[in-house]
Amino acid sequence: MLEVLPIQDKQEQEALCARCGIPFRTELLAYKALVDEELRGICQFTMSAEGGRIVDFAALPEKYEFEPMFVMGRAALNFIDLCGVHRAFFDAECDNETLIKAIGFSKNNDGRYEMDLTDFFKEPCKHSKN
Repeated sequence: MLEVLPIQDKQEQEALCARCGIPFRTELLAYKALVDEELRGICQFTMSAEGGRIVDFAALPEKYEFEPMFVMGRAALNFIDLCGVHRAFFDAECDNETLIKAIGFSKNNDGRYEMDLTDFFKEPCKHSKN
């Protein structure tokens, strides 16, 4: 079963960051993606006046799967949106442009991945990029 859960404990967050090869950032919120209770990836993110930012987004190297990473990205964006922040940026190091675009981001004029979350989760299927 696929699960995406918030990481409530900073020690757990630190350990999962180490397993996925990203720096632990104590000030960031985090989600983990699990398949059959086994780690698949981690996402660290934050929110500010500028918008929400996915800062770190990494799969467990030997366990990469597209779907858990996609769902985890969308879960972080949904949380950001529910907090009243309706602009998001993908600032993580990730070379999988297909995944980043599938989550909903597109490059802005500055070459930064960005998306408008306004009403995105009301009817997400209407937001496909043609």
